[in-house]
Amino acid sequence: MLGNFVYCNPTKLYFGTTALEGLREELPKYGKNVLLIYGGGSIKKNGIYDAVLKILKECGKNVYEDAGVMPNPTSEKVYDGIRRARESKADLLLAVGGGSVIDYAKAVSVSVHCKEDFWEKYYVGGAEPDCEIVPVGAVLTMVGTGSEMNGGSVITNHEQKLKIGHVFGENVFPKFSCLNPEFTFTLPEYQMVAGFYDIMCHILEQYLSDTDDNTSDYVMEGLMRSLIHSSLIALKDPKNYEARSNIMWTATWALNTFVAMGKTTDWEVHMLGHAVGAYTNATHGMTLSAVSMAYYHHILPYGLAKFARFAVNVWGVDAAGKTEKQVAEEGLSRMADWMRKLGLAMDLKTLGVTPDMIEGIADATFINQGGYKVLERKDVVSILKESL
Repeated sequence: MLGNFVYCNPTKLYFGTTALEGLREELPKYGKNVLLIYGGGSIKKNGIYDAVLKILKECGKNVYEDAGVMPNPTSEKVYDGIRRARESKADLLLAVGGGSVIDYAKAVSVSVHCKEDFWEKYYVGGAEPDCEIVPVGAVLTMVGTGSEMNGGSVITNHEQKLKIGHVFGENVFPKFSCLNPEFTFTLPEYQMVAGFYDIMCHILEQYLSDTDDNTSDYVMEGLMRSLIHSSLIALKDPKNYEARSNIMWTATWALNTFVAMGKTTDWEVHMLGHAVGAYTNATHGMTLSAVSMAYYHHILPYGLAKFARFAVNVWGVDAAGKTEKQVAEEGLSRMADWMRKLGLAMDLKTLGVTPDMIEGIADATFINQGGYKVLERKDVVSILKESL
C-alpha cells in the first residue's frame, strides 16, 4: 500500500541538443551577477565553457568564476566558494559540470547568507536553511547523480574523515537544468561507467525496500532495463546519441524524488560507499560497485521475494523449477556479470582499501533504518571485509 506523501519538484528542465538555449530564457529572471562554477577545466577543452560564457555575456551578465571543484567536493572548497559568492554578490550560481559541481553549488547556495558554520549546521546537524538562498542553475556534463533535479548535496570533510549527504528541501533544488546528451560524449570511459552504476544504485536503493506492490517498483524496473540496455551500447559507442540520451533521462528520473514516493528506501550502499570515499577519495560510483555485491548478498534473506522479483523482471531469470532463493541469487549473478562487462570496481582492494582501514571505515558508516535489515556495526565490518 502506498504511504501518504506530498510530491513537488520545482526544477525546470531543458533537454536535447538545443538545451543550452534554455539559458536565454532563464537568465533574465535573475540579477546581474552570475558565479560560474565548474571543475577541472574539461569544459574549456570541449567548448562548453565558451558556449555558456557567450550566452551569459549576450544576456548582459557580470560573470565571476569559481573553478576547480573536485570530484568529491570538500568542505574546504565550500568555504572558498562561500567567500567567492559573497565577494561577487552573486545573484545566481550557475553550475556547469556533473553531480559534484551541482552538489557543491547547492552547499554554497545555502551558506552564503548563513551566519553559522555550514558543515556543522547542515551536514552534521541536518538542519534546513533559515536564511536567504542564492538560486542555482545547472548545465549538466556528466550523468549519474540526478543532482540536476533534486536537493541532494554530498560533501567530504577530510579532517573528520566523513563524507555526508544532505537532502535539502525543494527550495534548494536547481531552478533550471540544461541537459544536452552531447555534452557527455567526451567523458572518459572510467567516469562514464561509474556514472552508469551510480544510476543503477540510486534505483536499487529505492526499489529494494518495502514488500508491497508499489507502482514505483514497476517504473523502476523499466528504468533499470533501459539502463542495462543502453549502457552496453554506450560502452561500445560512447557517441551513440540514442543510448546516451536515454541514460541521461534515466539518471534524472532515478533520483528526482518521484520513484521514492510512498516508499521507505534503503540507502545503505551509499552510506558504505561514502565512508569508503572519505578514506580513499575514490570515484563515487566505483565505491558503490565495490561494496554492492557483499551488501546485497547479506540482506538477500530478509528481502527474498523482492530480490526474486528483481531477478525475473529486470534480468529475465527463468524461475521455472527453481527455489525463490536460487532465482534471487541468479539475478545478483547476472547483475555482477553486467558490472564486470562495464569494467566497474568489484572489490575494495581495487580502490586502495587495506585491511587496517576497515574499522575506521565502519566507524564512518551511517546506519539507516529503511532497508530489509538494519545493520549492526558487526554487519558493516563483515560486509567491508567481504568486499575486500
